[in-house]
Amino acid sequence: MATAAVQRPFASGPPGQPDIGYAPDHDNYLARIRRRQETEKLDKSLPPGFPQKLESELVWDGNNLEETYDWNYKLTEEDLEEVESALAHFQSLNKRLGDITQETFPLPKLHDTLREISREIHTGHGFKVVRGVPVTKHTREENVIIYAGISSHIAPIRGRQDHQHEGQPADVVLAHIKDLTTTVDASNIGAPSYTADKQVFHTDSGDIVALFALGEAAEGGQSYLSSSWKVYNELAATRPDLIRTLAEPWAVDEFGKLGKLYTQRPLLHHQPATETDPERLIIQYARRSFTGYWGLPRSSNIPAITEGQAEALDALHFTAEKYAASLGFHQGDIQYVNNLSIFHARGGFKDSAEKQRHLVRLWLRDPELAWKTPDALQERWDRVYKDVTAERSVFPLEAKIRSAGKGDTS
Repeated sequence: MATAAVQRPFASGPPGQPDIGYAPDHDNYLARIRRRQETEKLDKSLPPGFPQKLESELVWDGNNLEETYDWNYKLTEEDLEEVESALAHFQSLNKRLGDITQETFPLPKLHDTLREISREIHTGHGFKVVRGVPVTKHTREENVIIYAGISSHIAPIRGRQDHQHEGQPADVVLAHIKDLTTTVDASNIGAPSYTADKQVFHTDSGDIVALFALGEAAEGGQSYLSSSWKVYNELAATRPDLIRTLAEPWAVDEFGKLGKLYTQRPLLHHQPATETDPERLIIQYARRSFTGYWGLPRSSNIPAITEGQAEALDALHFTAEKYAASLGFHQGDIQYVNNLSIFHARGGFKDSAEKQRHLVRLWLRDPELAWKTPDALQERWDRVYKDVTAERSVFPLEAKIRSAGKGDTS
């Protein structure tokens, strides 16, 4: 049986970088809080225009959410018959996988249910789990077709997760989340998605993160979600100085992507209400961009994060952990999550020869219901969604580290 991977040592990053690693340390967090409160004058006001408290279904406590919200949709026998029919129809067209759409994967009855799920993701609680895809009945390619086909009715635009495949330019729209530490050298791993490590609370890129479970771990690997709006409310009430810190520009390590050492942007984005949209708060971050991970330490020639930023990172994780919902995530489940209002994480796990945790991921966008992208995130969102074409779309069927893997912030 493979054992959970162990955090590899790495350089501490730029001069002045605080004592903080990818794996949050609660004792260090508490010590930093005490130290800062004793030595610094912390601002007790929120940034101008920021709400004292968000009121929305997107604000929830995962400890009791099940009492008021059923986040599961179990595919019925009628649904599954329709899915099988849609699969057969798509295969009869002899089209490339990039051509999977609502039209080429028709679900005339299930469509309305999936559109309701999209509304729940965008304007309700922010997530839903579609359960019961018969994974073992199908080949890997057929499972991918079913996954992309169902997903096209929830959000028809698929995002780019890598820009090349097998050395050639491509729009790689499917990524594998699997422990590859037994086959890949640790120095080539820069993201926990390729390990069996615990994954801390974070967001990906894009509007909707969709995860499809092809296989389960022998032990562990629990999936956790937490409302970032609930986290905001708690910090706004108790530590408004950290809200200010999160809303200021941070030096985000780009790990050399697109020729950039780092970019400057806030982690927290406030969108006041308009005539068409309600007030929204968006937190977009991945901890490893500020701490490094395994074979990809934080760059040594960029600005160090501050003590306040280090505390804010821990505050996001530990507050999210406090209010998280644990989802039983099983083979055949597809989890759809509003990446703009929800953090996700996972427990560490162990695989065996018979049982291996294997997820595949899509980054989706629904133009009908999509939230406005904050200006500071537009370049990042363009990397994901701009000019993705059916002709260039690639759906790798086997797990491997992407060419952009060392810059994978998930």
